[in-house]
Amino acid sequence: MSFDITVSGAAAEAVDRVVPQLVTDLVASGIMGQDADLWGPDAAEESAIRLGWTEATVISRPLVADILALRDKLHAAGINHIVLCGMGGSSLAPEVITRTAGVELTVLDSTDPGQVLAALDDRLATTAVVVSSKSGSTLETASQRKSFEEAFHNAGIDPIDRIIIVTDPGSPLDVSARADGYRVFNADPNVGGRYSALTAFGLVPSGLAGVDIEALLDEASSVSIQLAVDTPTNPGLILGAALAGTRPLKNKVGIVADGTYIVGFGDWVEQLIAESTGKLGKGLLPVVLDTHSPELTENLADLQIVRLVESARATHEVEPGEIEVSGSLGAQMLTWEFAIAVAGRLLGINPFDQPDVESAKIATRALLDDHPEPAKPAFVSDGIEVRGAGDVVKGQDTVSGAIDALLATIPADGYLAIQAYVDRHALHQLADLRDVLAVKCGRPVTFGWGPRFLHSTGQFHKGGPAIGVFLQITATPPKDLQIPDSPFSYGYLIQAQAAGDASVLEQHGRPVLTLTLTDPAVNIPTLFDSVK
Repeated sequence: MSFDITVSGAAAEAVDRVVPQLVTDLVASGIMGQDADLWGPDAAEESAIRLGWTEATVISRPLVADILALRDKLHAAGINHIVLCGMGGSSLAPEVITRTAGVELTVLDSTDPGQVLAALDDRLATTAVVVSSKSGSTLETASQRKSFEEAFHNAGIDPIDRIIIVTDPGSPLDVSARADGYRVFNADPNVGGRYSALTAFGLVPSGLAGVDIEALLDEASSVSIQLAVDTPTNPGLILGAALAGTRPLKNKVGIVADGTYIVGFGDWVEQLIAESTGKLGKGLLPVVLDTHSPELTENLADLQIVRLVESARATHEVEPGEIEVSGSLGAQMLTWEFAIAVAGRLLGINPFDQPDVESAKIATRALLDDHPEPAKPAFVSDGIEVRGAGDVVKGQDTVSGAIDALLATIPADGYLAIQAYVDRHALHQLADLRDVLAVKCGRPVTFGWGPRFLHSTGQFHKGGPAIGVFLQITATPPKDLQIPDSPFSYGYLIQAQAAGDASVLEQHGRPVLTLTLTDPAVNIPTLFDSVK
């Protein structure tokens, strides 16, 4: 099984119109040949150092033996539980790879103290930790590493025997980890984080957890020859044209898992699409949908449905106006990476940079340095603190009123983004708000766990079209945790990340409403009653 795609409606019209020109322009062979000029002169410098993913199936092969040897060594020592500390591109690919394979991997991609404590308290004696950061300076990952080092020391375990580092060569983490004696795997520095699924960032944690990573690379290799050929049947050209070539542009992409064996693919491709295309006021907004999601029945003119199906269904007639894709996980990953690079060319943007991601980090650092008192809520209703700017909270004294005021600001072509800066395992039911609010507002609704979405869809929210409104949900943690060798706790850090991102969104003119749950067990039912 490699990759199959079927298109209809506006997507089919886009393919018929756009793909012949892509073939004439030798875009496919150009991408796989790492032609940095394909996205224009302004993007050439960045593109020249970001196209290594096109040969990841070859470059990553030598890693496999080393990863499997380390896995065997850990197993021989009785270590059979792998924790991954990483954010964005460092965690999303391993999560979908291991979930699809049915292999356990604890992914710690949060600064919520409850989520960190749960990871620290889970089978530490038989745990190894992969600390994964491309830049080597990711704040969340550095904090998590400190916590695990402290926990191992307190348990009489040498962290050097239990912590594995994945980073770019020469990064601050690479230099310090090697000096301290840690085992280090270097990734290809010519691959951006969201394109790194088939590099060390995807393979090391997945392989140590028990995935057949050689088979994953074989799956990707099976489609690489098709992608390199300038023909109208190239699946990557077809998918890229179907996504970014519609007239008018359907700039909301609904990702529906409908029978595919792949688990959680939408969460991975969400970052790839949003962070690659959401800039210069343009972009494609990925919306991860269930098969029963309200948007599927609303027939929204600006929503393009992409349905992930089993290969047997790809030969059936596609639903009117939809795109159907099928294929193995490795083939899907490489083809979608290729297609989004094509989409970037069609949209006239650089798909390999992320100019607006840093803004939220800067705002967070300022709050951590200055340590100001938290902003007072506009009001408190049933234990829920309500904050917001401008008309969102003006004249309101109930949670339902503030939410209605926020929804009223959604433009006709807009969307609502729910951003929950909470423990995503303990408060997983908050994700159900997405469907409830989609029914209420009649527009696409996305849901992201904070702060991990800051490393994925956060770029689109600030750099894409100014059509989003934002509902932040934070919580007062029942128990906080100090970050070792740091002046602040995880509880303070996650609140600073939420506040920093809200301030940047407001500076961009985006409406933001923040609801803080002071007692989540009591407040969540109240919140659902308010939105209904």
